[in-house]
Formats: sequence, structure tokens, C-alpha cells
Amino acid sequence: MIFTHEVETMSCVKKGCNHGPAPIPQEGAWTQAKEIKDISGLTHGVGWCAPQQGACKLTLNVKNGVIEECLVETLGCSGMTHSAAMASEILPGKTILEALNTDLVCDAINTAMRELFLQIVYGRTQSAFSEGGLPIGAGLEDLGKGLRSQIGTHYGTKLKGARYLEMAEGYINKIALDADGEIIGYQFVRVGVMMDLIKKGTDANEALAKATGTYGRFDEAAKVIDPRHE
Repeated sequence: MIFTHEVETMSCVKKGCNHGPAPIPQEGAWTQAKEIKDISGLTHGVGWCAPQQGACKLTLNVKNGVIEECLVETLGCSGMTHSAAMASEILPGKTILEALNTDLVCDAINTAMRELFLQIVYGRTQSAFSEGGLPIGAGLEDLGKGLRSQIGTHYGTKLKGARYLEMAEGYINKIALDADGEIIGYQFVRVGVMMDLIKKGTDANEALAKATGTYGRFDEAAKVIDPRHE
């Protein structure tokens, strides 16, 4: 380490109190984090690319500074899906500092990593007050049955009104309208559940029927339309 002449000739003044960093909440404890290995927690964050044509929701489960589990969900850009595939291989096993300074292929994923880094190192994690944190696998459990991201896709025009295409329940198959033409419910297909049934040997048509449900006053509809073709 090199010091300037001015610093070398200064008188030495003793440092007074030094209490260290302020403790942050981590997995049910208060931690004075001084190194990357002092950081633990599970949390989520979102990122976007420069042209803002796509977004990423990133979930990380960090133990002792190392990413043990990641969930990469993307929306709005076909190329992002392939970037997410690579990021899911890149992230596990890296420290959060390494991950922050690693090219995660897609700008939206990189931005999500930056936002998560800030949350985690400041103790703003989802597991901050959960004693012992959350087990590895908790990120995957966020997807629920069928292991599919919860996506909302809806389209509307002034001329023809709204079209529901995808809800948390799944793929929207039909929209129910009342006598005035207003939406009063919808029929959905739980795609993940349907595929699980088919993989277990259930006939495709039977699986479709079992995975189909309705919401709202669907049975009272004056008219039912296919939102993709009508």
C-alpha cells in the first residue's frame, strides 16, 4: 500500500469507538455482516432490459454467501427464455458477489440480480424473520402444482373490449358474457396439471376435462366466446 508524503507526515490520532456494521435481520437472527459469507436469505426481485421489451423475476436462496438455489422466470422476449436456461446453470454455486459481476446473458436477468443483491445484503429478504431460513427447494415450491409460473396475459381494444388469455389458474379457454356483453366469468385449463395427468397415462381428453375449471358466474353466461378467435 502506498501513502502520499502528506499522509506519512501526519500525526497519528487514535480511533475511538467502533461498533461495526449495523446488524441486519437474517433467517431469524440479527447479523453483523462483514463478509460475503455472512449473508444468507431467500428473496425475489425483478429486472428489465434497456429497451424494456422483457422482464425477469429472479428468486435466489443464499446460504453463507453462496447461491444454493435459483428460479428464473421471464416474460415478453423469446430470447430471454434461452438466456434464463443458461442463467439457471450459471448461478448455483456462485457467491452473490460473483453473481453480481457475472454476465447472466440477458440484461433483464442482470438487472434482477442487481436488485436482489441490494435486498439481500441489506437484510430485506423474504426469510429475514424465519428461524433457520427456508430449505433448498423453497424457490421451486413458489410455482405451486404443475410447476408453472403464474402469468397474467390480457388484451383489450376500445373497439372490441377485453380478452382474458392467461390467469393464475392457467390458460383461459372461454370467456362468459352476460346479456349486456360484459365479462362475468371464464373457463380455464390448468396446463401443468393436465400434462402431469397425461404423463401418468391418462387419456388426453380425460386429462383436459379433469384440468378444466371455471371462475365467476360462468354457468349464467348469455354468450360464451373463445378469447383468441372471437
